[in-house]
Amino acid sequence: MKNTISQRVADFLKNYPPFNFLHPMDLEKLSEQISIVYKDKDAVIFAENDKTHDSFYVVHKGAVALKKSTKNSVLDMCDEGDIFGLRPLLAQENYIMEAVAHEESILYAIPIAVFKPYALENRNVGNFLIESYASNTRNPYSDIHKDKLYGDDLLNENLHSSNHSFDLAPIKYSKKIVTCSPSTTVKEIARIMNKKKVGVILIVDEMLPIGILTDKDLRNKIVTGDFPITTTAETIMTKPVITYPKKMTVTEAQMAMMKSNISHLCLTKDGTVNTKAVGILSKHDVMVALGNNPAVLIKALKRAKKTKEIKPIRNRIMQLLQGYLDQNIPMTLISKIITELNEACTTRVIEICLEKMSSPPPVKFAWLAMGSQGRGEQMLHTDQDNAIVYENVNEVFRDETRIYFLKFAGLVNKGLFEIGYDYCPADMMASSPKWCMSLDEWKNQVHHWITNPGKNEVLLSFIFFDYSMTYGDAETVDQLSEYIFETIKANPIFYMHLVSGALQSPSPTGFFRQFLVEQDGANKDNFDIKRRALMPLTDAARVLILSHSVKSISNTAERFEKLAELEPNNRELYLSCSYSFKALLKFRTKQGLLHHDSGQFIELESLTKMEKIKLKRTFKTIKELQELISVRFNISNLV
Repeated sequence: MKNTISQRVADFLKNYPPFNFLHPMDLEKLSEQISIVYKDKDAVIFAENDKTHDSFYVVHKGAVALKKSTKNSVLDMCDEGDIFGLRPLLAQENYIMEAVAHEESILYAIPIAVFKPYALENRNVGNFLIESYASNTRNPYSDIHKDKLYGDDLLNENLHSSNHSFDLAPIKYSKKIVTCSPSTTVKEIARIMNKKKVGVILIVDEMLPIGILTDKDLRNKIVTGDFPITTTAETIMTKPVITYPKKMTVTEAQMAMMKSNISHLCLTKDGTVNTKAVGILSKHDVMVALGNNPAVLIKALKRAKKTKEIKPIRNRIMQLLQGYLDQNIPMTLISKIITELNEACTTRVIEICLEKMSSPPPVKFAWLAMGSQGRGEQMLHTDQDNAIVYENVNEVFRDETRIYFLKFAGLVNKGLFEIGYDYCPADMMASSPKWCMSLDEWKNQVHHWITNPGKNEVLLSFIFFDYSMTYGDAETVDQLSEYIFETIKANPIFYMHLVSGALQSPSPTGFFRQFLVEQDGANKDNFDIKRRALMPLTDAARVLILSHSVKSISNTAERFEKLAELEPNNRELYLSCSYSFKALLKFRTKQGLLHHDSGQFIELESLTKMEKIKLKRTFKTIKELQELISVRFNISNLV
């Protein structure tokens, strides 16, 4: 007989990350070990500097405030489905903030010992926990790492030290107000809120606000059965409406919500209930205004209704990236967070474009990120490299299916351009017929590249071997991946051509270890860090990982770390390669942010002596790596 309590726990958790990444059976087993904790309003769950508990927590009902006692201010507010108290899972240190029940709350306490194996085995779970931890704390693992995360506190400190006071900046609010009359039934209100995709509705009488209802009110008063769905708005609405003038600062808005213990404010012309409402301000709006952290940015992306709304979020991601670099955060962590945010941007563009299409996709498909984005190494605003693979269709529907996906891809590529990704100069984008094909068409194309490995085919293969799925049907992508590896296995000579291609990247230095720079063109006398330093490492990692038939890793640094496991005799070299790649990527990213470009071409005169020395240290590793693959694949005998 099933444990009904644990089943209810599992049913709740499956709707929230990272638990939605777990297999249903694993989630059920985990739920059997979870404790249910009740906390009164203002009850302390843990205090600052307390020893860590043996569990972390998920809010089932209510809200939990995370505070710093020294500042006596709320750093974050955890609502239903939010996780907190991750410190014992990721660092063996005391809590650095306190958690207090902001209202009567029910929590799920999840044992660390039981959950940790899932975090280690499931990559999606692990990445989510790292991101969540990064967005809420300033120290990712422990003091021994000495690096601090660039979170809300540091962001606000930097903003305060600038020429303007961020806390006194005007708050942005929603001007799209959804209203109803006092006599409207709850059933109709739910329908309106669902159609308009809002979480709050304003009750007005003769154009003046008299009450407010949120989706939380509906859950607490209707879903619980306390009131029938035929109940009118005036019966269960919160009244009187708390109103403020539209010219509010960030601090005023935050304090107003804390003072009245509410999640929405009604803004009117004169700040009173005697004038017409001009906007609604939510707790989410305040969170967005308080700073850039991954959790805030992800929530902002999910709320974007148009692609043009995503561009300012992309700019904020770049601000976050700059902050991480300024605080010397490990590049591994930076890459993971920025990659997730970039993928979230692309995903939202895809979702918006799907809504613009006159009909849903005719068959299952997947949007593939290629090149640096596919490898999770695209930190800056660079050009697009993407493709579409869709299910095979009957010959009768082949043309109309292709037309549909090409039109859709055109919308997505345009949307990505609008948010800051340039069009690919070589037209390697899903809107091109060459990069938008059915599964069988892609298989034929890959087969041609592998069995006819000319110079162009090898270069195209390089790009395609680094893809990752951004959106869509994973099964279709898995079938293509399986076919690629099967075809390579059947054509071992292809490795020789891949190695030869990997060794074509120009050397970073000449005689006396002098930097080799561009001889002509717009970037004359500049050093090409992409072609001369990053690409040799990327190409070599790809060749070596393919030779081991490892399919699931596309990131260059991670490939080298995996190779260090697979080849213990070359462990030191591969770990040096991983370190060198991350150092070079970080250097390029800093240069790109400094000069507002891709960071590919470096003006050597602008570098300090120490920066030049650090760059040259990575070049020795590149040379040793290229020598290794030349010997291993006996490249000198290739005709």
